[in-house]
Amino acid sequence: MKNEIKTTNTVFLQGHIGSEIEYSHDLYGERFYEFKLNVPRLSEHLDVIPITVSQSLIEGLKEGAHIGVSGQFRSFNRPDGERSRLILSVFAREILAPQPDVNPNSAELIGYICKPPVYRTTPFNREICDVLLAVNRAYSKSDYIPCIAWGKNARLIKTAPIGQKLEVAGRIQSRQYTKRLDDGSAQIRTAYEFSIGCVEFLNKECEVASTSDD
Repeated sequence: MKNEIKTTNTVFLQGHIGSEIEYSHDLYGERFYEFKLNVPRLSEHLDVIPITVSQSLIEGLKEGAHIGVSGQFRSFNRPDGERSRLILSVFAREILAPQPDVNPNSAELIGYICKPPVYRTTPFNREICDVLLAVNRAYSKSDYIPCIAWGKNARLIKTAPIGQKLEVAGRIQSRQYTKRLDDGSAQIRTAYEFSIGCVEFLNKECEVASTSDD
């Protein structure tokens, strides 16, 4: 991951459109739409990733189509009662023909740790570390991306301070979880996060680790 100049947020996905393409919002006079992309892993599992796309790119797209998406992993806050929820989506810059010999889910981020990392182990002694990265983009905006690291990467990140700059490579994944609501009921929700496969510490003597997880 050692290039002289790198963008801070790049994503490439390919898979099948798994939902209807629906209107999302207007911004600066441009209409935007959203759909879910079913992205295969090496296992039989699918990551179901939300895609946001401008009207200029949706011509010819329909549910079931096999496509590639090049863009950025972005975040925004949506009101949810008295609180707000962090909403994550891949913002499409290009819609491409599928490329059979290319990894269908690859992404790289450069960002800053903005909350203390949370390290834990599973009942099977698997090491996991959750970390929130602030990734800068144009017009003085930032995206706040939840990331998850495993094994050696988790041990490296768990003591990293707020403000530490990281460069990470990996994939975007989806997972379902049960949310307990204030009225005692339960709701099934989907979380999206960046699964770290490789991490490099910037602004200090570099430490690098690489793992594979599917």
